[in-house]
Amino acid sequence: MIGVSLESSAKRLIPKVYFSCSKQRSLHAFFTGISTLCLLAYSLAALANDSKYQNPAPELQVLVDAPRGPEFRLGPLNKMGLLISIPSLPSIAEVAQAELKLAGMRIHPRLRAASRTSFSDGLSLLDITTGNTRKVGGLPNRVQIADMAWSADERWLAFSCWGKRGVELWLLNVKTATAQKLIEEPLNAVTSAGFSWVSGNGQADQLLVRLLPRTQKPAPRESAVPIGPSMQETRGGKLAQTRTYPDLLRNPYDADMLDWQLQTQLAMVSVQGHVRRFGPAMTLTKVLASPDGKWVLTTQIKRPYSYQLPLERFGQLIEVWGVDGKKLKTIAELPMRERLPSANDAVQAGPRNFAWRNDQAATLYWLEAQGGGDPESNIKVHDILMQHGIPFGGAPQKLMDLSWRFNSIVWGNDHLALVTENWGKTREVRTWRIQPGAPYTKPELLFARKSEDQYANPGAPLMELNQYGRSVIRLTRDEQSMFLIGTGASPEGDRPFIDRYHLPTQKALRLWRSKAPYYEEVLGVVDDQGTQLITTRESQDERPNLYLRNIGNNLTSNAAPKALTAFPHPTPQLRGIQKKQLHYERQDGLSLSATLYLPPGYDPKRDGPRPMLMWTYPREFKSAETAGQVTGSPYKFNRINVQGPQVMLARGYTVLDGFAMPIVGEGRKEPNDTFIEQIKMNAEAAVDEVVRLGVADRQRIAIGGHSYGAFMAANLLAHTSLFRAGIARSGAYNRSLTPFGFQAEDRNYWKAIDTYQEMSPFNYADEIDVPLLLIHGEDDNNPGTFPMQSERMYQALQGLGTPARLVMLPHESHSYRARESLLHMLWEQDQWLLRYVKNAKPLPAK
Repeated sequence: MIGVSLESSAKRLIPKVYFSCSKQRSLHAFFTGISTLCLLAYSLAALANDSKYQNPAPELQVLVDAPRGPEFRLGPLNKMGLLISIPSLPSIAEVAQAELKLAGMRIHPRLRAASRTSFSDGLSLLDITTGNTRKVGGLPNRVQIADMAWSADERWLAFSCWGKRGVELWLLNVKTATAQKLIEEPLNAVTSAGFSWVSGNGQADQLLVRLLPRTQKPAPRESAVPIGPSMQETRGGKLAQTRTYPDLLRNPYDADMLDWQLQTQLAMVSVQGHVRRFGPAMTLTKVLASPDGKWVLTTQIKRPYSYQLPLERFGQLIEVWGVDGKKLKTIAELPMRERLPSANDAVQAGPRNFAWRNDQAATLYWLEAQGGGDPESNIKVHDILMQHGIPFGGAPQKLMDLSWRFNSIVWGNDHLALVTENWGKTREVRTWRIQPGAPYTKPELLFARKSEDQYANPGAPLMELNQYGRSVIRLTRDEQSMFLIGTGASPEGDRPFIDRYHLPTQKALRLWRSKAPYYEEVLGVVDDQGTQLITTRESQDERPNLYLRNIGNNLTSNAAPKALTAFPHPTPQLRGIQKKQLHYERQDGLSLSATLYLPPGYDPKRDGPRPMLMWTYPREFKSAETAGQVTGSPYKFNRINVQGPQVMLARGYTVLDGFAMPIVGEGRKEPNDTFIEQIKMNAEAAVDEVVRLGVADRQRIAIGGHSYGAFMAANLLAHTSLFRAGIARSGAYNRSLTPFGFQAEDRNYWKAIDTYQEMSPFNYADEIDVPLLLIHGEDDNNPGTFPMQSERMYQALQGLGTPARLVMLPHESHSYRARESLLHMLWEQDQWLLRYVKNAKPLPAK
């Protein structure tokens, strides 16, 4: 047994690695491994190499360093587009910068911003009509652009940059393609971008911004001498479901620091850079300007704070202020949500979700939960949708009674709004049409389906900006039809579409649908009737590019679209990857599908079966019919995500990605009660299919996954003999450590002890007799996958004598960001598969 623990220091950041090479416990395990001499050599090599980050083989390293982006953002008028340059991966030195962990958030302490932000390092403008591009000038060297927002008229683009003194507000003049810093005062971007456009009817463009208070006291300092213990108390009462949350407040100092970080003063800023502050400094988490730009809806947190809950469940003070700095009204004072009822459809009792109607000058809407927000309440109405217009004369107006839980609303006008409700327990979802400007009328049901039934998904309405610069449903000129855009899931894979939906008759006319051998999605519609489309098109070897497509009135039109961009292939060395959509059945007859990837130039008939890496993620279903639906498309571009399994194509492996892993519980049955039985059937069917096709050697297949996929992989190693090795990243393995639910499981541990125990691979660690590589970010902030999960699983395998390796990546969260971390992750995976799969000796005949 050899164990290594190398801590990070201020001068050197290194992964912690623990390696177990104990004597194997069975004949099967003996032949799974290699000779004792090789194991010793490997352990000594591990000791030598664990002192620093490792680089993988060149063919893997080049994938990490492949060009990224650009990304595209269409302007609201569909006339201009923004090409967003994406820089190379950040270094570990950047990822390791100090951050505060407060109330479930991670904050850059000096800049007053969310710390784990993705950046752009350059912008270009694209003219949709001509396809001409202009690079934006005026940007500083080594710019870090965080958030961006178009003005409603496409004349301006506001964006924020991280600077030395704080988060800066910049403005791009679209006409001149030049940018400049708009104001000198830094933004508070802890809980939002820190700015938003206000384009009220007839008003000039301006920005509502969150500024740092001018007279704020210095940040609180933590004393080395505690003033007393940290204390928590529960006084009993009704069952409250609280899942495991990371990065919570720990003591009074943390609470004071949270207050200090959130302190904000609001201001209006013109496009000329004139700043007008208004109102007092607030401990602000959310602010929304009314569409007419005269009012702001503010949300502040109020004490006492919690040591067990994240920020969004703290008590709230919700108010409406005028932009003249005078408070109009306190809308609600909501208590801390520490005692939510159990189940996934549970919400706080009373009012919630206050916001402005997008189609009115200044009308608030909100929800009011009935039955205490408890989904188990035997009541006909669970939510009521309300509205009240400023100046709040008279009584609020009820818009709709909802039998299920409110999901979303999209606004059109006084005669049209679409309300979607759902019920998680049954997976049912319905969309209703209401007329919010008329006296209360009976809602009209438009769509009803199971949320997991993607074949029946009608799509989402195409939106546009109205006179207030707010997003509303785009209607045809006669206001009788809207456009629906969807992914078009079907037995042949996803085929995106656009429909024109006639509201009076509730009939959809298909205007266009993506055709093989391309995968093409609609981004916008140029004309009123939906005949000129802006799309993004891709194929297996062609990365997504932008097109202008004229479909006329003919769905079967073969007119070629006009290319607006011509982005090159980012990894030409992998051009020619073969991708196939597989269809097969599991033992009980359930239809399954998967995506098979083969290396360029590989011919299974000529070259024979290869070692394979299988990778997937389980999903729960309430219907076997929907569980068997096909997902994805064989015509999508072969993106090589370095955190996915396809990277191993560069090392000659075949890859089965996203193979169906449905967990079905029909009727009153719960999916997780037969979790192990079902993942075994899914995996056995997938293995049999790839072996039948001759693309995988049955004795050289590895299973891997991330998060819930890691949990699945460990379970498959414990309960089957299908795989020679496993890779489990950022997973959870002991469900007693997530006692108040996980994934779609809404029963707590004490209501389903047997299920929690049987699903926990930690309880069956003694049945794992093939090598398992465990990788985890030391700063994982995903609820339920605390780093301790991997540490305890490794300790179990180590003590039981199973070959295992634990790699803890410094400063990484649930997904990994730093270039060094990703390179090292690939090195670990490559070495593990090389030793235990690719070069594994044949198993003895049984």
